[in-house]
Amino acid sequence: MDLILWRHAEAHDGSPDLMRALTDRGRRQAQKMAHWLKPRLPEACRILVSPATRARQTADALGLDYEVVEAIAPGAAPQALLAAAGWPDAAQAALLVGHQPALGQVWGLLMCGEARELSVKKGGIVWLTNRLREGELQTVVKAVMTPTLA
Repeated sequence: MDLILWRHAEAHDGSPDLMRALTDRGRRQAQKMAHWLKPRLPEACRILVSPATRARQTADALGLDYEVVEAIAPGAAPQALLAAAGWPDAAQAALLVGHQPALGQVWGLLMCGEARELSVKKGGIVWLTNRLREGELQTVVKAVMTPTLA
């Protein structure tokens, strides 16, 4: 299963937190990452997006349908993100558009066995997959990309 973690792009400060919108720079970041990501997405990819405005605006850059999922809102636990995606057994890939620190914690959990505080740059993605090797489930990094490199 492919699991793609996409941190929302740069957003304005303020409150309420769920209403924070992308800055002009954030819109450019989202567009650059969407341009890089869209042609690489697996055909059958579920796109799950936090209800926060900044996450929805980031996902909008793809121009694809997505599902808003409360379980990946700001403050979510990494296990909630994994459950929403169906990791590791879902039949199709999942793209989660969400927030730090949960995205970094998912990355740390899958790579290190514990919810470490790994950082995902604003607008950046971490693309993971899993495989069975000699009877053991392994997590593999397929890509890490940031808007400045896209």
